[in-house]
Amino acid sequence: MEAERTYDVILFGATGFTGGLTAEYLARHAPEGCRWAVAGRNREKLEHLRERLDLPDLPVLVADSADPDSLAAVARSTRVLITTVGPYQQYGEPLVAACAEAGTDYVDLTGEPEFVDLMYTRYHDRAVATGARLLHACGFDSVPHDLGALFTVSALRDAGGDAADSAGDQVAVEGFVRVSGTFSGGTLASALTAFARGRQTLQAARARRVAEGRPTGRTVRGAAVGPRWSKDAHAWVIPMPSIDPQIVLRSAAARPEYGTDFRYGHYAAVKRLPVAAGGLVGVVGMALAAQVPPLLRALTSLRPSGAGPDAARRARSWFTVRFVGRSGGREVWTEVAGGDPGYGETAKMLAETALCLAFDDLPKTSGQLTTAAACGTALIDRLVAAGITFRVLDRRPERAPGR
Repeated sequence: MEAERTYDVILFGATGFTGGLTAEYLARHAPEGCRWAVAGRNREKLEHLRERLDLPDLPVLVADSADPDSLAAVARSTRVLITTVGPYQQYGEPLVAACAEAGTDYVDLTGEPEFVDLMYTRYHDRAVATGARLLHACGFDSVPHDLGALFTVSALRDAGGDAADSAGDQVAVEGFVRVSGTFSGGTLASALTAFARGRQTLQAARARRVAEGRPTGRTVRGAAVGPRWSKDAHAWVIPMPSIDPQIVLRSAAARPEYGTDFRYGHYAAVKRLPVAAGGLVGVVGMALAAQVPPLLRALTSLRPSGAGPDAARRARSWFTVRFVGRSGGREVWTEVAGGDPGYGETAKMLAETALCLAFDDLPKTSGQLTTAAACGTALIDRLVAAGITFRVLDRRPERAPGR
């Protein structure tokens, strides 16, 4: 079937803020011979993007999330389809359905847990049958955390035998996240959508647990630890209400190297207590405001869709995720770090995930997957070559990362 496909990669939503950055990345870094195209609902904007990229022969495809036939045609024409069109809860499902039906690999950057869980219950089995690989959360949510945990478990194994030397050994990993950056209108809209749908998110999670079941002979679980001062992080740490720990635990359930008893904790690390407290209050306040329609509309209008930080602001932005892994008396420290987390590096992660699916020699998998389960160390190698740092630290860090 792949030989019949016209394209290797199609980028859907290429005229949005992150979509445009992803198109720029592909224009610079797609390998020679890669057959890629841009798609969206507005031909004029797509053609303007093509001119800006100085790629006069770049194919432009018109398709609309509200037109299932147009999405089906796009999905059938490519091996891998990237979409940056969010909020995904509102716009994403028709494209997932089209890719699952066509046996086309699908890549997005959603951080919306409800959407991911619903897509599993509705399309995982069909994707398994057609051979499609459906990968969500392929940007800053959740690639550095997902692959960083895999990298840490591998470092534990290299430090002395298997990550778990015996069935009784527990593998425990904690990730401490520090960022300096800002957000686009699309990110704000996705976050507010998730906050406004708390009850539906819980229902979707329960339905997925029933459909998915538990891994046989293995235990994976989150670390239920509240806000505190951490000697490991040299900072105040706050559990992050993001999709990232869910993604890490699903990778741990899918891959044997995480051991038979795996635990993961995921935290924002903040050096000063007032900043930590302010951030916590801000998140709670936004979640409460999202329950009130007039306040929700007002928050959404703060940054319209398609808007985001300029190049100078992105150049000053950075992220660092430090991990500590412990098992059987062993301890390793690792770090994943890069530039602008929400946009520059997210576009890079998204594009490299798609290129990895299209061109790398990967284990045969299908269905809804994480980046660690589908791509593993091949994607780590790609990201390192693209400038994102994955490294093992010599010892426990003496201070928190940051600038």
